[in-house]
Amino acid sequence: MEHFTIATEAEKSADFRRVLWTGQRTQLVIMTIPPGGEIGEEVHEGIDQILTFVSGVGDAVVNGETRRVAQGDLVVVPAGQKHNFVNTGPNPLVLYTVYGPPEHADGVVHRTKEEGDAAEAAGEDEPPGS
Repeated sequence: MEHFTIATEAEKSADFRRVLWTGQRTQLVIMTIPPGGEIGEEVHEGIDQILTFVSGVGDAVVNGETRRVAQGDLVVVPAGQKHNFVNTGPNPLVLYTVYGPPEHADGVVHRTKEEGDAAEAAGEDEPPGS
């Protein structure tokens, strides 16, 4: 069994992306988006994503529709939908997300968005079984 006090885990990590757990069909990732930062517009073909916000405020943009997000909010992004999450507040936007199936390499840590983008471009952030 894996057990996390998820809000505490998310709040104590300053990393842009940290994979906490990877299974055969799902993956748990925590993220911290700095003020003025964003995840970056993307589409996950064949991967559903559920994001739960722990602290901070921002905008969720999914298929061109924008909604404000804050602590306690949850956003579902079905596979194939263009999306981005932007920190619009003065503090980090902290969240955890579940991908189904996994999207990132097991145990990967990207300290910044730029580090994560570089790893993805180099093919160094592939989920297990890719």
